[in-house]
This record gives sequence, structure tokens and C-alpha cells, in this order.
Amino acid sequence: MSDHKVVLALGANLGNRLEALKKAIIKLESCGIRMEAKSRVWETKPWGVTEQPLFLNMCMTARTDLEPIELLCLLKKTEAELGRSAGTRWGPREIDIDVIFFDSLSLKVPKLEIPHPRMHERGFVLRPLIEIAPDIVHPILGKSAAELFEELPDSEKDGMVWISEV
Repeated sequence: MSDHKVVLALGANLGNRLEALKKAIIKLESCGIRMEAKSRVWETKPWGVTEQPLFLNMCMTARTDLEPIELLCLLKKTEAELGRSAGTRWGPREIDIDVIFFDSLSLKVPKLEIPHPRMHERGFVLRPLIEIAPDIVHPILGKSAAELFEELPDSEKDGMVWISEV
């Protein structure tokens, strides 16, 4: 058994968004994901498909004995159990849970790319991430989360509002 450090990003923009994030964390912990830290919850503008409700986003660092594909399967199962259905890419969703980092692994296989291929472009990932792991280094870009956030255009930083803690 291995002990892997992972960073997960969670988001929701349909239904009771805050409750969906809380339920996702509880479900993941009940499946052996050992949370180390969690960010505050931020309300953010949609990314990609912009004509949809605002999102609530957060990040968490955790430990797991699962391997990357096993973790992905757990995340997809958790999303389905919390009401997520197939829909438009970057469209509205009840819950979304993405693997941002898995140790310092660089991996690209069908359905999973680590580190997350667009995380460095997304304020809604980097803003919560720098609360809990500002010094974590992107294994391909060689920059910390804090450095990546500072490099974002202002349009990716604007409009984020701290909402709550979970």
C-alpha cells in the first residue's frame, strides 16, 4: 500500500451548491480519502460555457492509498451518487471533482491527465489552492501555485468572492 498526496478541486453550480460540496467531502472521507486541508469556498464565474449559474469552488489536499485510475473511478462514482449526470463539457453540474495533482506525477492516459491540463489557466482552481498549498509546484511548469496565480490575467482573478467554509 502506498500513501499518495493528492490535490482535488471541487465545484458545483446546480442545486444546493454548498451542500453538494459538503456531501462530496463526507463521501470521499468515508471511502478512505484522508483530508489534510481544505480551502474556503469561493463563488466564481463559469469558465468555458459562460451562460450558466455561478459556481462554488474549493480545493482540498488529501492522502490516499489509491492509484490514479482507482482515484478517478472513486471520484466519478461519487459524482454520480451526488446527482451528476452527463452534460455539456464545461456546462452546469451538480458536482465536479477533479484531480489536480497526484504526488509529483505527470501522467496522460485516456480520461485522466495529471497534473490537470488546464489548472494553471483557472483562477477558480488556483485561488482556493493557494490558501492551502501555495508552495506546491507544478511538475511540468516548475512553478508554484502562488506563482501560477500571479501570472493569471486579471479577468481570471476578478469576480471571485469568498462565501463560506465547509
